[in-house]
Amino acid sequence: MGLQRKRSVSRSRGAAGPRRGVLQLLPLPLLLLLLCPGARGAAAQREAEAPTLYLWKTGPWGRCMGDECGPGGIQTRAVWCAHVEGWTTLHSNCKQAGRPSNQQNCFKVCDWHKELYDWRLGPWNQCQPVISKSLEKPLECIKGEEGIQVREITCIQKDKDMPAEDIICEYFEPKPLLEQACLIPCQQDCIVSEFSPWSECSKTCGSGLQHRTRHVVAPPQFGGSGCPNLTEFQVCQSSPCEAEESMYSLQVGPWSSCSMPHSRQVRQARRRGKNKDREKDRGKGVKDPEARELIKKKRNRNRQNRQENKYWDIQIGYQTREVMCTNKTGKTADLSFCQQEKLPMTVQSCVITKECQVSEWLEWSPCSATCRDPASPTGTRVRTRTIRQFPIGSEKECPELEEKEPCVSQGDGVALCATYGWTTTEWTECRVDPLLSQQDKRRGNQTALCGGGVQTREAYCVQTNGNLLAHLNTRKDREASKPVDSKLCTGPVPNTTQLCHIPCPIECEVSPWSAWGPCTYENCDDQQGKKGFKLRKRRITNEPTGGSGGTGNCPHLLEAIPCEEPSCYEWKAVRLGDCEPDNGKECGPGTQVQEVVCINSDGEEVDRQLCRDAIFPIPVACDAPCPMDCVLSAWSTWSSCSHTCSGKTTEGKQIRARSILAYAGEEGGIRCPNTSALQEVRSCNEHPCTVYHWQTGPWGQCIEDTSVSSFNTTTTWNGEASCSVGMQTRKVICVRVNVGQVGPKKCPESLRPETVRPCLLPCRKDCIVTPYSDWTPCPSSCREGDLGVRKQSRLRVIIQLPANGGRDCTDPLYEEKACEAPQVCQSYRWKTHKWRRCQLVPWSIQQDIPGAQEGCGPGRQARAITCRKQDGGQAGIHDCLRYAGPVPALTQACQIPCQDDCQFTSWSKFSSCNGDCGAVRTRKRTIVGKSKKKEKCKNSHLYPLIETQYCPCDKYNAQPVGNWSDCILPEGKVEVLLGMKIQGDIKECGQGYRYQAMACYDQNGRLVETSRCNSHGYIEEACIIPCPSDCKLSEWSNWSRCSKSCGSGVKVRSKWLREKPYNGGRPCPKLDHVNQAQVYEVVPCHSDCNQYIWVTEPWSVCKVTFVNMRDNCGEGVQTRKVRCMQNTADGPSEHVEDYLCDPEEMPLGSRECKLPCPEDCVISEWGPWTRCALPCNQSSFRQRSADPIRQPADEGRSCPNAVEKEPCNLNKNCYHYDYNVTDWSTCHLSEKAVCGNGIKTRMLDCVRSDGKSVDLKYCEELALEKHWQMNISCMVECPVNCQLSDWSPWSECSQTCGLTGKMIRRRTVTQPFQGDGRPCPSLMEQSKPCPVKPCYRWQYGQWSPCQVQEAQCGEGTRTRNISCVVSDGSSDDFSKVVDEEFCADIEPTVDGSKKVILEETCTQPCPGDCYLKDWSPWSLCQLTCVNGEDLGFGGIQVRSRAVIIQELENQHLCPEQMLETKSCDDGQCYEYKWMASAWKGSSRTVWCQRSDGVNVTGGCLVVSQPDADRSCNPPCTQPHSYCSETKACRCEEGYTEVMSSNSTLEQCTLIPVVVIPTMEDKRGDVKTSRAVHPTQPSSNPAGRGRTWFLQPFGPDGRLRTWVYGVAAGAFVLLIFIVSMIYLACKKPKKPQRRQNNRLKPLTLAYDGDADM
Repeated sequence: MGLQRKRSVSRSRGAAGPRRGVLQLLPLPLLLLLLCPGARGAAAQREAEAPTLYLWKTGPWGRCMGDECGPGGIQTRAVWCAHVEGWTTLHSNCKQAGRPSNQQNCFKVCDWHKELYDWRLGPWNQCQPVISKSLEKPLECIKGEEGIQVREITCIQKDKDMPAEDIICEYFEPKPLLEQACLIPCQQDCIVSEFSPWSECSKTCGSGLQHRTRHVVAPPQFGGSGCPNLTEFQVCQSSPCEAEESMYSLQVGPWSSCSMPHSRQVRQARRRGKNKDREKDRGKGVKDPEARELIKKKRNRNRQNRQENKYWDIQIGYQTREVMCTNKTGKTADLSFCQQEKLPMTVQSCVITKECQVSEWLEWSPCSATCRDPASPTGTRVRTRTIRQFPIGSEKECPELEEKEPCVSQGDGVALCATYGWTTTEWTECRVDPLLSQQDKRRGNQTALCGGGVQTREAYCVQTNGNLLAHLNTRKDREASKPVDSKLCTGPVPNTTQLCHIPCPIECEVSPWSAWGPCTYENCDDQQGKKGFKLRKRRITNEPTGGSGGTGNCPHLLEAIPCEEPSCYEWKAVRLGDCEPDNGKECGPGTQVQEVVCINSDGEEVDRQLCRDAIFPIPVACDAPCPMDCVLSAWSTWSSCSHTCSGKTTEGKQIRARSILAYAGEEGGIRCPNTSALQEVRSCNEHPCTVYHWQTGPWGQCIEDTSVSSFNTTTTWNGEASCSVGMQTRKVICVRVNVGQVGPKKCPESLRPETVRPCLLPCRKDCIVTPYSDWTPCPSSCREGDLGVRKQSRLRVIIQLPANGGRDCTDPLYEEKACEAPQVCQSYRWKTHKWRRCQLVPWSIQQDIPGAQEGCGPGRQARAITCRKQDGGQAGIHDCLRYAGPVPALTQACQIPCQDDCQFTSWSKFSSCNGDCGAVRTRKRTIVGKSKKKEKCKNSHLYPLIETQYCPCDKYNAQPVGNWSDCILPEGKVEVLLGMKIQGDIKECGQGYRYQAMACYDQNGRLVETSRCNSHGYIEEACIIPCPSDCKLSEWSNWSRCSKSCGSGVKVRSKWLREKPYNGGRPCPKLDHVNQAQVYEVVPCHSDCNQYIWVTEPWSVCKVTFVNMRDNCGEGVQTRKVRCMQNTADGPSEHVEDYLCDPEEMPLGSRECKLPCPEDCVISEWGPWTRCALPCNQSSFRQRSADPIRQPADEGRSCPNAVEKEPCNLNKNCYHYDYNVTDWSTCHLSEKAVCGNGIKTRMLDCVRSDGKSVDLKYCEELALEKHWQMNISCMVECPVNCQLSDWSPWSECSQTCGLTGKMIRRRTVTQPFQGDGRPCPSLMEQSKPCPVKPCYRWQYGQWSPCQVQEAQCGEGTRTRNISCVVSDGSSDDFSKVVDEEFCADIEPTVDGSKKVILEETCTQPCPGDCYLKDWSPWSLCQLTCVNGEDLGFGGIQVRSRAVIIQELENQHLCPEQMLETKSCDDGQCYEYKWMASAWKGSSRTVWCQRSDGVNVTGGCLVVSQPDADRSCNPPCTQPHSYCSETKACRCEEGYTEVMSSNSTLEQCTLIPVVVIPTMEDKRGDVKTSRAVHPTQPSSNPAGRGRTWFLQPFGPDGRLRTWVYGVAAGAFVLLIFIVSMIYLACKKPKKPQRRQNNRLKPLTLAYDGDADM
């Protein structure tokens, strides 16, 4: 369906093609009408309404839609009618009958179809060359030919393996590529090695053949040419033969297969044997009952042995072979031609081959999956079968005895398998000390550390089935499931270390003390007695946290001084009124009324009614000066009290002063008082210096309060779960400052702090441990030799540590007990029974054979073997097959001696050794019987009677081998505190040991066990692993003073670098850039702008400097004292250095003044300036005023207008104020913290418009307050040292024996370092050498030559022995033979094969035979490469067999030479290039060489082969000529070539020699020298002259180029000489004189300098 639909779609698309195809698609009548205009009339009328010019057009099919997935979908497309010219029209214009369908059925693809459908990719076919590129092939193939390969791709329904539409698979995955580029490599011809040397001549006399062979190095590939002959022959001549050469050879054929004799013959043989036995028994006549019993037991044992031997059905039969006489030409001749006394045996005993027989399969075992596991739902089941009969003489091994297949447990009752997962204990307490550096740890004060820390937990594996966990969650005591073996948990181990945080205690911060208040009652509501207190207070500015919490850590906030006459309320004078003269006069004595308010003891204004009992201040007497009177200023304010209290030696005083503003007139005015009257002193702070306060102790422990029982048990307070209410108490005592504890009555009782408060007791947490894990299994296998006591253990894990008085963890977490003694391993051994009698070939078969003798000769004998336990008990044969090593031989060749055979006794034991090295021991045998008389038996070469052997030598020497191991620390237990390993606890440095292996050798250089050298296998040497040393810094310096005296600044402290880190210690923090030796910490600080203030005394009397006409008046200067004082709550207290106050704000210390004359008006000091209106503007003004104090006399100056105005100028007398916030500080930690949460702070300043910081009150008055966040939390990364796991146990040795074995142990990073922590060491792996063990193995000896017994050629045997060899495991060590007892425990396998072959048949070629040589060794693995790059075709190895010819006449009988290849993995790229020797005359040797230095034939490109011959053609026969490298004839030195017209050398002519005399040669004459032969030394003495041979003619007979050059040079020189002569003879013209000639040198000398 799908294909038909596609075709219809393509046809419909064709209808909507380009315009040029319209005629082809029009109906035939319409075509005729268009072509024949005359025939159009009637037809046009008949079919006027037919839409012949309109065609249906269709769009592409849309997406398959439908409700159900699969074939029931529908897809639609657009269908429209269009004019042939392309424009769309009404549907009615097109023929309705031909309208295409606009919908069709389709296959709707859904997501779940992805599992059902998939692309099937066929294999890539062979690489085919690209046709366009294969036409022009390059001369030389470099990489290969580009090709293309294709494959089939189909969409299939996977479960039915049926093809489906491609659109289904394309829905999920695009169709894979159908074709790809490929490479057809260059043809590679066969490459062969060099020929071997010639063999010896095939004949010792006469004419023979000698051969040489070569082998294939690389096979032909990719269509390359085949291999050349691998053998070359040549005839060789030896001395003439004295005797005639034998033409015939006795040849034996192969043995036939082993067969049994006929049963009748066997019966007859048995009968004959029994008759003989009976006769023997009759002769002996055993009558002794004991002997009879012994015979009976023996028979029973033999019968039992036969039953035991049921697994091996040993039958001895016979086999035959053919003996022939062959001619040199290969033809068979009569045996009589081969003259030999005794013909070879043609029959021998053999063992009948038996194949392995096995039983039927037993039933399948139950499925190993006894539970349902969603992860791996299948298990395995097994069935077995047993061997019924073992193979004898068969090449085939027994088939598999066990078969496994996957299975699934059936049934609803099958439970889910146990699943396992990691769980963890609670995190331990947060600890900071692991993060400390070595330096910090040594300081020792680690008690109250806080901030960032580390906490650990333990992860252990538990069973995690859902139902089990649900059960655990309901348990009250949260007892978790028991730990299981951690190997059962496969997921990642949860994190066992994490960073944590201990909140740092915030120290209590308090404000400065307030001023001392007035004397007030202890309790104004209960005013008793006359005793009161003066109080001063301070408040908490920063609440403390951490520690014991609450306000208990704050200092006392109240101090009291006992006083008399207390009052709770009093009047406070706010200001004095004007001086009102008495009786309404204008001047004279009067009074000043004080303006007062009622205040309480805290200085707060209260209702005036409360002061009804207080003494109201009386008006103050004053004087309003009359004209001509002395005028005094108003009293200054009282100074601050000189002492805070009064005692025996101290008394508080206050001072106030006034000054003279104008002197009195001489006539009648009131005079000015004395200087002493200008100052007043009064006592203050008269109370004694006895200050008392309440002192509180820390809050005690929270003790359960039994009176409160109905408290909810799950309340939280301060975020901690609490279980009951308790009470806390503390000690409160009255303390006198600087004295100590006094009675409580001295302190105000009403202000006594509380001594008891409620508290919440945290819940008690008991220790919770898991149940014990199961006991670790005891060794299930039996014990082999080691006698150590095996133990089993179990453990449990603390999952909750005790807290708040909970039950401690007292039970042990680890238990151990000894395993029950396992039974000693039952070992098994093969027991071999006596050999049965030697069984010959039955006489009935061999009686017809000439030379056969009855009852003697070679045969075979068998024996029984049984399996025994080590104690001798019977055991099953399968136990021995598994545990007892190889099966002993069941049959062996035997010999029944014939009369002619030599007979000897068995060999004696070897004689004892005397212990000396080099001594020998011997064993002997003797000739017995008639053999003593036979001469051949006395031949000691054939039959030696004595054998010698070297005694084992006990001389050993030890020597170190290999490198030293890493430095290894002694292994010791690491203390673990509550399951937590603290950083640095694991000993990682100090004294360790390094090891070097010792090897022990005997006197023959053979490796032996190290115990022979009395060595434990190692040299041990102490070594040191240097301990890491962290960066060491000094202590912090003191904080510097705040950088600003007003507002916010910074203060700095620093540490100096004392020691840099080494050996992987913790690195230093960032040091300063200048000297790399200092670490700074900068924090913001704030200085109170009113901390230090300028204090002024009153102005002195104006000292008149310009005296007026009258005395004591006029202009002058007045001064005052200005001091910097520390400001306190009680006012300025003490004088300090001036630099602490703001110098810009310093008041004037002197000023000009005008002392009024007695009759003048006197005005007061100027009052304060009014405040400028903000914003500052010059159009606004500020003013100040002064009041007239004394009116002028009649003739005096009148009072001026006492108001002064000035405009408000910005930053001069008017300022704007604004808040300024500093940048955030660095992250600042608590003093006790190393890292973790800190605080960044910033400061708020009030800044004046001229940029000066001022007191915050200026901004506060303007209501500029904004809510700024002054502190934010921040993090300082914790310096976490790298933490490593424990060292793993030492691995198994990398080599089971030898010198190079290593044991390795590893560790892993459990916690990477962070921040400035100690980095991880690079040494994550340690190795140490294994004890040296000799490598023993079985090794084949060389095959013996092929031996054919009693014949010259044919089928023979070759043998080899197997010996035990020792080596040191290295590739270059030559294995040395040792006694076989050393290999007794090793399974006899040679080169990985268990089948040990010591004898095999071989063919000895007869004289004249043509035969194949043995296989060459496998070649090196070679890849297909271009420019050293592998092309990906895999490696290949090859071996070959060459043909050997003995007689040239038999060449036609020769087999083909053989070639065999195999693929390999460890291939290499090899290149081939031509090599050439130096020229010897006109020839040299050229050969091809592989890149590893092997000379080969083939492989190098023939087109680039260098020449091996450079002889000239025709040869150079002219005298003094020779053949050059360019194969052209040249003349010798001193001769020039004369060439013929065809460019060949005609003759060599002698060149005349020019001798140039030297300085020593006084004579200047020139002689023509004789002809000099180029090869003869010149007779001219050294230094007399030098000789050039000028050869003007080239080898072609033409003039050389230099001749033309010399001629041209001579011509130029001649013209030059003529010109010079002409110029010399010509008269010179006189030059004209010019005036500026003298200036020319100056002009030329001018260098642009302006000075010139």
